[in-house]
Parts: sequence; C-alpha cells; structure tokens
Amino acid sequence: MSTTRKTTLLLLLFTAVLLHLAATTAAIGVNYGTLGDNLPPPAQVAEFLRTKTIINRIKLFDANPEILRAFANTNISVTVSVPNGDIPGLVQASTAQNWVAANIAPFYPQTKIIRVAVGNEILHSGVKEWIYNLLPAMKSLHQALVNAGFNIQVSTPHTLGILQHSEPPSWSRFRVGYDKQIIAPMLQFLRETKSPLMVNPYPYFGWSPKVSNYALFKPNRGVYDKNTKITYKNMFEASMDAVYTAMKAIGYADVGIVIAETGWPSAGDANQPACSVDNAKSFNGNVVWRVTRRIGTPLMPKKKFETYIFALFNENQKPGATSEKNFGLFKPDFTPVYDIGIMKNGQQSGGRRRRGRRQTPTQPGNNAGGKKWCVAKGEASDQALQGNIDYVCSQGVDCKPIQPGGACYDPSNLRSHASFVMNSYYNVKGRQDSNCNFAQTGYLTTTNPSHGNCNFM
Repeated sequence: MSTTRKTTLLLLLFTAVLLHLAATTAAIGVNYGTLGDNLPPPAQVAEFLRTKTIINRIKLFDANPEILRAFANTNISVTVSVPNGDIPGLVQASTAQNWVAANIAPFYPQTKIIRVAVGNEILHSGVKEWIYNLLPAMKSLHQALVNAGFNIQVSTPHTLGILQHSEPPSWSRFRVGYDKQIIAPMLQFLRETKSPLMVNPYPYFGWSPKVSNYALFKPNRGVYDKNTKITYKNMFEASMDAVYTAMKAIGYADVGIVIAETGWPSAGDANQPACSVDNAKSFNGNVVWRVTRRIGTPLMPKKKFETYIFALFNENQKPGATSEKNFGLFKPDFTPVYDIGIMKNGQQSGGRRRRGRRQTPTQPGNNAGGKKWCVAKGEASDQALQGNIDYVCSQGVDCKPIQPGGACYDPSNLRSHASFVMNSYYNVKGRQDSNCNFAQTGYLTTTNPSHGNCNFM
C-alpha cells in the first residue's frame, strides 16, 4: 500500500473517530439552580464539571454574573435566562440592548454563552402580559444580540401543556388558541433564526402506579399507536414524538428540539411514593444512555437531543414538597446522589469540600480586597423583589438612582433595581451578612455588580 493511500486512510479513520466522539459526548447538560444555603462556589462547580464529569453544558435560571465569570474559558456551553417579569419591558429595543450590554457583553465570548431563554414556561403561567409580549421580546433580544455582533440563539422553554392532545403521539396537536396566534409565529421565528424549540418533558408528573414501569423505562407492555403502528415502551419517547407530531402538523417539523428540563426526584414526602433513589437512577440513567448513544425516538430515529437534566444539586431552600429539594444529581459536596454514568473514567465522586455553612463564593484574582456586595438571587420571585424594594426605600435608604433618569434605572427591571437597593441597605446597616438575607432572596457576591455609571457601593 502506498504512503499516500495509508495517509488518506488514517485521516479518514481519525475523522470518523472525531465524528463519533462529537455525536456521543456533546449533548448532556444540567440545570444549575442556586436555591441552597450550602452550595459550593461557582468556580468550584465549573472546575468539577470540567474535570470530573462528561457534562459539557449548563442552563441557568438567570444571568448570574458570578457563575458566568466562573465558567469563562472552560468550553462549557451556557444558556442564560431572562426572568418572566422582565419580558414586557424587553419588547423595547433600548431595554433589550441594555440587557445584552449588562448580561452578555461583559462575559461573551470568554464564557461560551450559546442561548438566551426568554422566561420559563410562560404559556403555562397564564399571565397574559407575559404571554402576548413573549415573541416580541424574543425578537427584540435577538436583534439586540445581532446588533452587538453576538452569535447567540434566543428561545423559550415550554411545558407539554402546550399540547391539546398527546396520547397517542400521532394525535398530538398544539392547544387551540395558542397554535396559530402564538406557537406558529414563534416556530417561524425559531426557523428563521436557526434556534430550537425548548420543551420540559417530565414523565415524573405523569406517574401513577399503573404506568410506573412505562414512565421509568422499565419492562412493560407498551402503548400502541394504531395510526403509526408503533408500540411505545416509555413515556419519554412518546412525549417527544408528540411534540414532533404537533410541530409537523402545522408545518415546522424541521425546527430543532432541545430538552430544556427533565428529571426525577430521589426523595419525597410520605405521600410521594414515586420519589426514590432507584426511580431517579432508572429515569435519569436511561435518559443519559439514550442521549449519549443517539437513540432518538421512533419518529426521530438517531436524533441527537441536546438535553438538560434537572438539576445539578439538591437545593435545600426550594419551596414546596420535599421532592422539590431533591431533584439533584449531586449533593452540595459533589458526591453523586446515585451513579448514572456521567463521571469521567468511572469516578464515583468529585472533589470534596468541608461540610458546614456555605462559603462565600470567590474567584481568584477578581476581588483582592475581599469586598462583598449584596444582590438578588436569580430565582427570587417578582413579588419578593418588589417587596424588598418597598421595604428598603421605606427605611430611609436613597432609592433615587433606580428612578427614571437615575444612574441605575437601566436596565429597567425588578431584579436590577432590587439588587441595587438591597446592596445599599446592606451598606447602610453596617455590611453584616445577616443584612443581606431578605427572607433568603439575597446573597453575597465578591463580584462587583456595578455597570456603566451605576456604582454599587
């Protein structure tokens, strides 16, 4: 065999290996929530994911600056989110530009931000002001990103409640009233901008003793769809094919689909029998297995779904039932809650840290003076943030900077305004850690949140 031919064969083999690796390792992500008082600093999280796991993408529920800085130069893809309450304001081009300037420009491209999720499960919320401003806000943000020269997608996550019918999958259609007025125009926008439809399929919420094995990828008789003559062996694949069928029915089968959230809790209350380590391991393990092996679904065979497991950590401050606090793949000390094959080289745990109270997040070289600022947590509700503003401003703290014309009025949203006045209160009261609690809606950061002419003391 000639040297040239050998070289050609080696190059073809090398290319095939690279393509195989790309197809099998480039789709598993996690939702990184922060509602816990014992979670590790973002810099440690970034290093752990990069060096110890096969997870190569995260999705945030805000645009937390400390997390975005921590993930710089890690090559881990990041999806940031716009709070639901900010949607109406982002319809204005100037507000969208200010949002991009404050939340994207300082970090991109060092941090690999690939997508902005505008709100979360907006159609499910039933809030008309959010619903009817959603697509205009997405378009406005997209244009602001284009104007800034950033190649970043814009989309929004949906529950499967957007479907009028989903069983069997071949009957699936979008809800009447939303299909033509909202969903179809949104899918057109996603097609034009080469962005995916984001969905949150949760077989957990469809669990009952009767369909337990079907929901958990365990042996079962399956559900037969007489129109396609397909027998579905698990609820997850049936749900994804239902979404695809609904998209195809209105002419948008070519738009990609991202699984923005899916997961299963490992513990729950006494009246939540579905919540167990075994069930969480079965469900999440099977999702990871299918995604990394590009199994796809009966109607989308060998389809690679970009998938985000909910969630990265157990979060002890999440409201609601015990199950809400136990969706995590990892405990706060990086110990896996169970093994689903996402650790590199078969490792069973990552770097450990001392148990105890949450350490103040730090980033080497970012704040040599050790100063801290008080800002709003990403998942704090709009109602809580407005309450914080009302309280602080009633205590004699100067709130003029967040009023129209003030140095900190832009970006004009509750989260930015609340962070400024919460930090002012923290300073006025003597910079004690307890003065940044705000009923667990504030946290201390070592990253200076000042921007433009807006100076956080």
